[in-house]
Amino acid sequence: MSARHPIIAITGSSGAGTTSVTRTFENVFRRENLNAAIIEGDSFHRHDRKAMKIKAAEAEAAGNKNFSHFGPENNLFPELEALFRDYAKTGMGKRRKYLHDNEEAAPYKQDPGTFTPWEDVPTDTDLLFYEGLHGAVVTPEINIAQHPDLLVGVVPVINLEWIQKLYRDKKQRGYSTEAVTDTILRRMPDYVNYICPQFNHTHVNFQRVPMVDTSNPFIARDIPSADESMVVIRFANPKGIDFQYLRSMIDGAFMSRANTIVVPGGKMELSMQLIFTPFVWRMMDRKKKAM
Repeated sequence: MSARHPIIAITGSSGAGTTSVTRTFENVFRRENLNAAIIEGDSFHRHDRKAMKIKAAEAEAAGNKNFSHFGPENNLFPELEALFRDYAKTGMGKRRKYLHDNEEAAPYKQDPGTFTPWEDVPTDTDLLFYEGLHGAVVTPEINIAQHPDLLVGVVPVINLEWIQKLYRDKKQRGYSTEAVTDTILRRMPDYVNYICPQFNHTHVNFQRVPMVDTSNPFIARDIPSADESMVVIRFANPKGIDFQYLRSMIDGAFMSRANTIVVPGGKMELSMQLIFTPFVWRMMDRKKKAM
């Protein structure tokens, strides 16, 4: 953690909705005129798209049924921790980009699914913002969770997470239900060992819970809408959180525990704006005082 060079990390598994949270923070940064160094978790995968397919085929041939993007063998955990550590100390560090599609790859004249060269984080950033799979990973060798000043977990109930992944991969990527199901099963050990434990370390968790039947996510025809959901927001340390104010500002909000507020799914973005804007204000105030 660092007063001079703060870090915000959003962590959650593929299809969990971290992109929506990122969009909310980007709006806060824009409104507050802040220059954030944006770090995508995909850029810390160990292999590019082609190499990953080869590695997956080799693992399959060797009898490894649990080869996935979630575990340490396919990610650069030490490099990610080094970025967080270096940025907290100096405001600097090494980053790169993962080029997901043709549109992202075109300016770099590279193929989609490849990485750009490593480069220095710009020197004039106000904070570092990470969104990806591993913003709070802790293993015997590394402790990424110790560095961010604000750690946010995005964790839909598991059936909803699967529905979102199935819908995205089938509609946008052309995969079959069987192929997506196979991916879910292969990832499960790494999901249990490296994704779930992160939410012990997060400062705030957002968990969307559908209010419709999702008992068999593999036959769902669509994703439950925001209006068909509630969002459970849990604070690891509720000290300083004005729950009375949040309840007055968010129609339908109620407390389920002393550190947990539940809001209608359609109010998730408003809730984030109300909760995180003061967080960012305090970060920037500490930064000014430290400088």
